[in-house]
Amino acid sequence: MSGPEGTETAPPSGGSVLPADLTRALHAIRSGAYLVDELGCILAVNAVAEGFLGRSAADLLGHDAHDLLHCDAHGHPLPRSQCAMRKAFHAGRAAQARHSYFLGGDGTVLPVSWTITPCDIGSEGTATLVLFHTPDAPADDGGPDGPRTIALSELERLALLAETTGRLTSTLDVDEALRRLVELVVPRLADWVVIDLITERDEVWRHTVVHAEGDALVELEELKGPMPPVPAESPMPLSRALRGAASTLAAPRTYQREPDSGIAVEQRRLFDHTGMHSAAIAPIRSTREVLGALTLGRTENPVEFTTDDLPLLEDIARRAGLALDNARLYQRQRKVAETMQNHLLPQMPGVPDLQMTVRYLPAPDASQVGGDWYDAFPLSDGSTALAIGDVVGHDLEAAAGMAQVRNMLRAYAWSQQEPPSRIVERLDAAIQHITDVSMATLIYGRLQQADDGGWRLSWTNAGHPPPLLVSRDGVTTYLTDGHGILLGTGAGKGRPDATVALPPGSTLILYTDGLIEATGRTLDTGMQLLRKHAAALIHRPLPAFTDHLLRRVRSPRNDDDVALLALRTP
Repeated sequence: MSGPEGTETAPPSGGSVLPADLTRALHAIRSGAYLVDELGCILAVNAVAEGFLGRSAADLLGHDAHDLLHCDAHGHPLPRSQCAMRKAFHAGRAAQARHSYFLGGDGTVLPVSWTITPCDIGSEGTATLVLFHTPDAPADDGGPDGPRTIALSELERLALLAETTGRLTSTLDVDEALRRLVELVVPRLADWVVIDLITERDEVWRHTVVHAEGDALVELEELKGPMPPVPAESPMPLSRALRGAASTLAAPRTYQREPDSGIAVEQRRLFDHTGMHSAAIAPIRSTREVLGALTLGRTENPVEFTTDDLPLLEDIARRAGLALDNARLYQRQRKVAETMQNHLLPQMPGVPDLQMTVRYLPAPDASQVGGDWYDAFPLSDGSTALAIGDVVGHDLEAAAGMAQVRNMLRAYAWSQQEPPSRIVERLDAAIQHITDVSMATLIYGRLQQADDGGWRLSWTNAGHPPPLLVSRDGVTTYLTDGHGILLGTGAGKGRPDATVALPPGSTLILYTDGLIEATGRTLDTGMQLLRKHAAALIHRPLPAFTDHLLRRVRSPRNDDDVALLALRTP
């Protein structure tokens, strides 16, 4: 929004406009000037700064000043741990430097001298004023304020940040990510680590309290658990961090005053129980919200944390926030998918004298549900319908398409007393017009008991891998008859039927291609592997037979879901 005399302002954290006299004063300054809030985001900027930086107010307001402007002499982003301005900002003190660099809007590296100081912005609290101008003399790269040779400790810090990024982003499990975070910072940076998380119901939960005892990490269960709500106005360090404010330092004396909230009481308890003499606290934020707070504490280490340590802690917490946000999103999607899967995959009907077992294994890298499915249900004439299919894809969209195909097949099979081929022809014609399914494979069969007590299977195959029949003495036969094209092609050709008698004690296996396919393995190889292991396992009870078959045949390189239906005649 525009302030008086062209000064551009953005609402501070509270959401109201900056005082008019403050914006007029900012405009009156003849050097570049801007204000940042307690998070380091630009609140207001004058016209001189816009012209010098080659950036409009719209490009500056609301952005983190360090991330947007601060760079080294070569235009590379300046690590927060090397930024003198950032350190002074965290300490809440005035500071100045003769030779630094800002990045212009066109990518030009601009040498600047700067001065910062905390200032009052009326009822909105405090902010930090930054003044800058072109230095009087060329920058001396070897000077005290210019770029310095990175010391060994700085290299260790950069290595820690790189390791943090690599380890935290390589898992999508929240608990595993937090465990790795603990191992990264304790005892390397602190003797204690405390992680407070804000749940999806806006409750605070003290998730982690870990102490380094030699080479071991010891969890203090008695300090973990639910925390009081986050107070809206409390200036105490943890409360501010849980609201997303900048990182800060804390000590036992911080919480010796009269507590202003339940969280302050818990913090006093934490310091009393652990004996920490110094702590640093940073918010854990994602790009969308505050997820919690990270606290590092020292007891055995006599060196106190200083404001110079805060940029590193802030960088670690930022990386942790991104990793936790990704893990939470994944687990949320996984929960939705698992719930959907439980509703989509049916329970098997009880058929007298006939054993039946089903298994479903989700794709390892997808959302835990997909287009592979199985079904078995009684028909109106007393026979039993069997089906297995695969809708293209392995995501929630494929699962929704699978549900449509399965329900339509059930309706046709129940209402029409027709051969399997005719039922599938009706299904094929329907899905092209009333579903979003592009292509699918399917085996649909009818299982009937003959007058002599034997069982007969009639089926049709729409582009699906053939069923495998295994006799009680281990003879295997792929049922390749009744094979036609897959669903969704629009070819409109008739489909064949096939019939086979199931010998006593035989096992019929219906499966999807995820069981036999794998990177670097042909379908023929997969089918031979299935035949070999099915024969070897035939003496096992059907549930054990099915479980062992999946473990032995499914390749660890498989990236598809698998559905399997096995039945055994008496």
